[in-house]
Amino acid sequence: MTQRKRTRLVTIVVVLVAALVAVLVGAEVYVRNRATTCLAQSFESELGTGVDVDLSWKPVLLQLLDRQVPSVTLDSDDTAFGPAQQMQVHAEVHNVDLRDSAEGAGTIGSSSADVSWPVSGILATVQSQSVGALVTDVAADENAGTLTFTVGGQGLAEFTARPVVNDGTVTIETTDASILGIGLPTALVDGVVDILTSGLQQYPLGMRATEVKVTESGVDLRLEGGPFVLPEAPQGQQQQQQDSCGLLA
Repeated sequence: MTQRKRTRLVTIVVVLVAALVAVLVGAEVYVRNRATTCLAQSFESELGTGVDVDLSWKPVLLQLLDRQVPSVTLDSDDTAFGPAQQMQVHAEVHNVDLRDSAEGAGTIGSSSADVSWPVSGILATVQSQSVGALVTDVAADENAGTLTFTVGGQGLAEFTARPVVNDGTVTIETTDASILGIGLPTALVDGVVDILTSGLQQYPLGMRATEVKVTESGVDLRLEGGPFVLPEAPQGQQQQQQDSCGLLA
């Protein structure tokens, strides 16, 4: 074979390899986008709308073969646990199996999440309930680990509450009960505590609370969970999810 023919052959091989790589990269990008949309819809029933999904290192083209995803990172800036508003969630889910079963749309092996609930969200949540309409401000004290609720204008009255983890859930302790002596309605305090409890006791993906702390900006919550079955999409969203997950079927 002459030098010219060898050079031409090498050029053809290089061009074919480059074209193949380009096709594979394009296919990976396309399928990865479809997969993230599919997973986002699967987790929205647990985390609410607007879930951003980041897949693990494993190429999605390989995941099509066994429908096994090593890990998924989930982020949501406006998650609602119960009545809670403005919760920010960063979650990691491991060993995702997207094969449908009689129990649900798939399974996960384990999960964890870091949840931030800013004071603005706590105040909005409390004020959205009729019992909390008199609450005008919320302040977080990181050193004391408490939240101070102001009732009425100009600091007419205040009471404080401390969130603590108890057997996998968060409970709220009223730490400054003496303020009730000036006539602050007990029903108001109990109502606010119930609202906070509802927002801090409804966890996604079967997780349980392992740590809670008050920061300068609000409340931070750590959640961890084990095996969990993903629920089927609501009736009205099933077709949309099937369309997005078509390549993963």
